[in-house]
Amino acid sequence: MIYVANQTRGSGLDTRALAATVERLLAEIGEAGSSVSLTLVRDRAMRELNREHRGKDDPTDVLSFPIFAPEAFDRTARTRPIAPDRARERMLGDIVVSVDTAARQAADYDAPLEREVQRLLIHSVLHLAGHDHLVPDERRVMEAEERRLAEAIGMPWPYLESSPR
Repeated sequence: MIYVANQTRGSGLDTRALAATVERLLAEIGEAGSSVSLTLVRDRAMRELNREHRGKDDPTDVLSFPIFAPEAFDRTARTRPIAPDRARERMLGDIVVSVDTAARQAADYDAPLEREVQRLLIHSVLHLAGHDHLVPDERRVMEAEERRLAEAIGMPWPYLESSPR
């Protein structure tokens, strides 16, 4: 189940379509049926979250708050967690997207807002699944997974191979 909270009325984003995208991404990483919360916010709210959780006093495009530690995932098995308990709902974590920042980035890439948000969803779902991009080897793996997931949802991947995100 994808829990959506849209605090950006008037953005033009189809939250049902975004929830369906997250479900497809979860299926692609071996987490079909797992749950994620998705919150769409404005820059002001994102700035507060970024300051509180990362110590950075400016908005960012997306924040991921995984429930499981990265070592709880076996990446050789397409990020399927070790010993999952399917008896109860499996909540992977929270994704928060700043629609304002995403809109600016979409304009920079000359891409539709929905596509930029899809890119951010791919990125954050992979973070929820234990991936990171802080060191070059991890970044290469994560970027390969981003491209794979983009292809799986039929999204073109026009972005630079080694983006700093």
